[in-house]
Amino acid sequence: MPHSAKIIAKGEKTMGQYEKRGYLNSEFRLFHLTDTETKEIEYHYHEFDKITILIRGRVNYIIEGKSYELKPYDIVLVKHNDIHRLVVDNHFPYERIIVYISPNFMNAYKTEDYDLNCCFLKAEKAGTNVLRIPSLEKSSLFRSITRLERSFSDDAYAAALYRQVLFIEFMIHLSRAAQGDHLEFIDTDACNPKIIDILEYIGSHLSDELTIDGIAGTFFISRYYMMRLFKQETGCTIGNYISQKRLLLGRELILSGTSAAQAAYECGYKDYSTFQRAYKALFKESPRDTLLTLS
Repeated sequence: MPHSAKIIAKGEKTMGQYEKRGYLNSEFRLFHLTDTETKEIEYHYHEFDKITILIRGRVNYIIEGKSYELKPYDIVLVKHNDIHRLVVDNHFPYERIIVYISPNFMNAYKTEDYDLNCCFLKAEKAGTNVLRIPSLEKSSLFRSITRLERSFSDDAYAAALYRQVLFIEFMIHLSRAAQGDHLEFIDTDACNPKIIDILEYIGSHLSDELTIDGIAGTFFISRYYMMRLFKQETGCTIGNYISQKRLLLGRELILSGTSAAQAAYECGYKDYSTFQRAYKALFKESPRDTLLTLS
């Protein structure tokens, strides 16, 4: 890919609300992108994990209801199926390193002694998606990022392989910094705590019966106020959000080897035919087609 390129590849529209964006036809892809003008990017999701390292620019990332104002060399962690968007100030060039990672890639570097996915796990436990290096000049992680950044100007023999090696080095330093509490886990006040609680509640009850009246009752708010606030904060109706999260969970279960019928039940569908129709509408293939990709 050219040094200067757009971040977003063509994607499919899903349920008329969110889009699946980007692509990953290998276990790992690494880009260095610079835009002087970025079109507004709507809420979307990926079927892979993504790491973004901001080099320069003024950017706000909104991930599952939380908004983060980034600083240079902030590290943004977006897990697969997270609903997110970004707002870019086009008065400033937007330069970043982006890594698309399949779960299989990270699992290949997981043993009893180490897990390169630990930065995602620790950030999730801290309730954040953004990690910040408190002192750049003293940080081995920052030096690792600058080596990775410079490698995009290297076109010598096996340059792509060398970048992959540098990315593994970056992930090791990132994991060490996260484990040793040498990073700031960035909190945000730019979110609605009630909506965050509702999102977390939905995420932990996808296999249960979820109704708008039931959720509103759980949080002691009017259903109409909740529906309006949810759409305002997430860009989607609460009903469509629940449906999409259930189907994304169902697909993840199927890809892990769970039968389609069991996956439908575990993601909250009581009727398989309803699950099958909704699944095909979202993913453009049937659950059976997804299962066949595993064989």
